[in-house]
Amino acid sequence: MSEFSIPGVRLGVAQAGIKYEGRDDLTLIEFAEGSSTAAVFTLNAFRAAPVVVAERNNVSQDARYILINSGNANAGTGKPGMDACEASCAAVAKLANDVPTRVLPFSTGVIGELLPVEKIEVALPEAMADLSEVNWGRAARAIMTTDTRPKLRVKTVEVNGQSCRIVGMSKGSGMIQPNMATMLGFIATDAAVPPTMLDGMLRAAVNLSFNRITVDGDTSTNDAVTLTATGHSEFMISPTTADEAQAFQSALTELATELAQDIVRDGEGATKFVAIEVSGATSVAEADSVARTVAHSPLVKTALFASDPNWGRILAAIGRAGLEDLDVDAVSLSINGVLIAENGARAESYTEQAGVAAMAPEDLLISINLARGNETATIWTTDFSYDYVKINAEYRT
Repeated sequence: MSEFSIPGVRLGVAQAGIKYEGRDDLTLIEFAEGSSTAAVFTLNAFRAAPVVVAERNNVSQDARYILINSGNANAGTGKPGMDACEASCAAVAKLANDVPTRVLPFSTGVIGELLPVEKIEVALPEAMADLSEVNWGRAARAIMTTDTRPKLRVKTVEVNGQSCRIVGMSKGSGMIQPNMATMLGFIATDAAVPPTMLDGMLRAAVNLSFNRITVDGDTSTNDAVTLTATGHSEFMISPTTADEAQAFQSALTELATELAQDIVRDGEGATKFVAIEVSGATSVAEADSVARTVAHSPLVKTALFASDPNWGRILAAIGRAGLEDLDVDAVSLSINGVLIAENGARAESYTEQAGVAAMAPEDLLISINLARGNETATIWTTDFSYDYVKINAEYRT
């Protein structure tokens, strides 16, 4: 068995030429009969056609196939986009001798262009013939758009002499601020998990991972994460198997967090991986609001790119996060362990030399203590570089 394989899951890859020539851009994932699939989707009001269709098709959580194309988001395409999406599901069902409602479609790429479904129909037999348990690596590359590298992770869970595996892949590097749940994640396990528990476990993991990252504050029209359990191992999870459920949830959340952080590290033009940790808040929502306000500040993000300890920009972001009755004199700020600000001003122990040294590493930890409660939240983000502007200015050309 390959390191990246799940019994009951096969993946096939093909070249449809949707946008890219000479590279894999179409992925078909097949699940064994009896598998259950949970999914979370973007909350963006302009949801892409595949998001609408996938959510509708997965009501019974008995999907047999996932179809993913890169190069075209099939978003902002109206009824023709819906028709194209439905046609692609029908094409899979015809080849598989199944029904279209057991196919979950996903797309990623340029918004506003009609999906060339005829190219998908031509390439599907190649993807079907390519189905294999060991194709996770190729599939992780085929779903990429502006990504510079594939994102693929695996975990093994062992409890009471029984074990299961969890494998996941994700894509995304720009238009990243998942809110659901352009970012996609596909996770599978050979554990046996009841559908109702599977959905809850996925949502718990997503809230602590994919919903904790932001590259540019833009929630995509196409964001989605799925979790499929094939039940092909002896590892059983139920309301009465607390040890197994806890171990599985921990491993699933860890895998999802690694995939989410891989997306941040591959952020468009990113040179820094930044954790913004806010403590001393009155609620998690309050800590989250402060962390996101700092993470989304273009002034902060450009200072991070320059490795410039321009701490005034961070304090300004904290101050406009909308907190009522914020005592600015109680707030403290550190970067990579160097105390920079306290008592509403620069710390007496701070030196510019220490600040520059703290900002130099690729991995940065910005620690903010609001000193008004006991709740914390962490957001992972990136800097803004010249390349971020260049990549997004030239994306459609």
